[in-house]
Formats: sequence, structure tokens, C-alpha cells
Amino acid sequence: MKIEYIRLKNFRAFQDVTLKDIPAFCVLVGANGTGKSTLFSVFGFLRDAMSTNVSAALARLGGSRGFQEVRSRGSQGPIEIELKIRADIGRSRSSLITYEIAIDEQDGRAYVDHEVLKYRRGSSGQPWHFIDFRRGSGSAVTNEMESVSDATQLHREDQVLRSPDILAIKGLAQFERFPAAVALGKLIENWHLSDFHISRARPEQEAGYAEHLSREGENLALVVEYLHNRHPKIFRDLLGRLRSRIPGITQVESKTTEEGRVLLKFQDGAFEDPFLARFVSDGTIKMLAYLVLLYDPAPHPLLCVEEPENQLYPSLLWNLAEEFRSYAVRGGQVFVSTHSPDFLNAIEIDEVFWLSKQKGYTQIKRGRDDQQIAALVAEGDQLGYLWSQGLFEQVHPK
Repeated sequence: MKIEYIRLKNFRAFQDVTLKDIPAFCVLVGANGTGKSTLFSVFGFLRDAMSTNVSAALARLGGSRGFQEVRSRGSQGPIEIELKIRADIGRSRSSLITYEIAIDEQDGRAYVDHEVLKYRRGSSGQPWHFIDFRRGSGSAVTNEMESVSDATQLHREDQVLRSPDILAIKGLAQFERFPAAVALGKLIENWHLSDFHISRARPEQEAGYAEHLSREGENLALVVEYLHNRHPKIFRDLLGRLRSRIPGITQVESKTTEEGRVLLKFQDGAFEDPFLARFVSDGTIKMLAYLVLLYDPAPHPLLCVEEPENQLYPSLLWNLAEEFRSYAVRGGQVFVSTHSPDFLNAIEIDEVFWLSKQKGYTQIKRGRDDQQIAALVAEGDQLGYLWSQGLFEQVHPK
């Protein structure tokens, strides 16, 4: 499953932007305030809207003013989000599914102006609408999985939602007879944002259970314990990768004390006794956390990582970029935002988009579309050095 296209209109700094042909490993660069985190928040907004409703999702993102705070300043009209995802939905080949929503407000209350899910059944022609709702009512195709050759053979079932601020896919994504909605729902519900904080991972944790690393990494010791006990082969592979990147580290374990606290302990081959997480370097903790995230036995279909370079020695960034790329090759798409020229040096030109502000709104440009940068890279220059030299228009590594 992979996002290939994103179009945003009137969503905060994105008054009207489009990302096309998005790679499996996508790196975003730009100065502070250009919208890198805002792009990630689109996925969070959709997840909140699916789990609750559009009104609650807008309030979480924009506070008490909700819609007015999320809609681009000075703009009129609805907030629009369009995604195109490539997914396997049980056909002979993968399908390119388009999902569009437009959100507007009337009398201070947000509503879904329209919500459409569509894709082609054949290799040509217009996409068929399998879900089409407007202001709380619409229809869904109930024989989507059957072999039909013409749109007139589709069986449409009319439905009225409980409220016009509820997404139709919220319910339909729970039923296997709507495979495109299921695929979209899995992507939105299981995406993960990593904003790892060393200070959150170091302290002792209360005894408990965790299978997946949290956003800030405070449950790292619990996930290490889970991997060690339930997935020893994956844990051994992960540990081997850590040893190759952090000299001296020979073992990592978590231990529960008599007081019910979980400690993360590291073994250095030069010493007989292991030492606690609070005594190891920031880079060791962070590299372990990223390896735990990237070798999750049940990986996230979409992984977003903010500024992974923080607390890591520059020489480790090339390896980390390769780990992200490997994760994407295995099937989990990765978006990374960065301010590091060293990290960018490990990135290929097809993987980079850069964001800049023009007249108060964000514009997005792809690295390969800049003729000068493409020519310099073709001659052997690395992107991080070109960025440091100011060749990315209106973007500087600050």
C-alpha cells in the first residue's frame, strides 16, 4: 500500500498544493514554519475524523475555532483533501484508489460537503464511484467485489449518516465487501508519527505491555522486552544492526525490578557489568529506538518521522537513511522531515521534495524537477552540499 498523490486546498499553510508520483521513501526539507509538520498532520486529521467525526478532528487540530483555524488564512471555500493510494484489493493487479473529501462550515458547524472514493476497474476509462456522499447522505456500491463490466451493473445502496460531519468510510471500512474503503481505512488508522524524545525514553517505566513504539518513545523498554520474549529472531537481527552502528554495544535487555519498574540495560563488551539507559549516549538510545520502530513485526503502512538527525552522530545518518529506504522497500511507506545536510547527502534526488513560503502560503517542489540541481547531482554532487550552498530556491538548512 502506497500513497502516490496528495492534493491539499485551504488546509493551513497549504492553500493549493499537489504532490505527484510520491516515492516509497519521501524526504521533506524546508525552513521552520514552511509546513513539514502540517503535511503530517493531514494524516492525523483523517485518523481523528475516522475515529470520531470531522468536528472533533478540527477542534483537536485548530482549537476552539476549529474550521476557521485549520482553513488557510484569508481563503474562502471548503478545506479539500485528495489522496491517491496504490493498494491490493483482491484483483489481478493493484488498484489506484482516489479518495476526496471537502469540508465546509455553516452557522459555525462543520460538515462534509462531499466524500468520494473511486477507482478504475479496467485499464482505461473514467474511475467508477464506489462511495459518493454529500452532506450526510449518499450511496455505496454493494457488489464492488463482483465481476462487472459496466458501471450500470453496480448495485448502489442509499444511506443517510447520523450526522453530516461523519465520514462514510468510518463505517464502510469495517466491512470486507467494501475492499477499497478497507484498504484506505487500514492506511489511515495505522499510520504512525515518530517524534522521538530521548528524555522520554531514558526514565524507568512502570511494568506493562507494549508491542509498538509510541510517538515519543517513552515505552521503549517495554517494546524491547516484548521483542526479546515474543520475537527473538527479529530481536537478534535488530541487536546485530545496533552493534554494527554503535561500537562496543554487545547486548540490550529490559529488566523488571521488585518495585514493578522496567529498566533498559546495555552491555558494553569492555565491561563485565551492564549499565542503565540513563548512562548511555543519546545516539545509542535513539538508534535503538529507530531500529525497534523499523523492525516492528507488524509494521505501519505509513511511517512519518520528524527530524531523525537530532542526537545522532553525522556518520550514522547515512546508515539510518538506508534503514528507512529498506523499510519502504519491504512495503511500509516512509515520510521524513529533516534539517540536516548530512542526512540529505544520503538521499536520492527522486526522493526529495522541498517546501518554501511564497506570499504566506507553502509551495512544494520536487528535487528532480529543478534542472540545475538535477544536472549537478548527475555530475556527482550530493544534495546536502547543494542545500548548504543555497541552491535550493528559498530554502536554507537552518
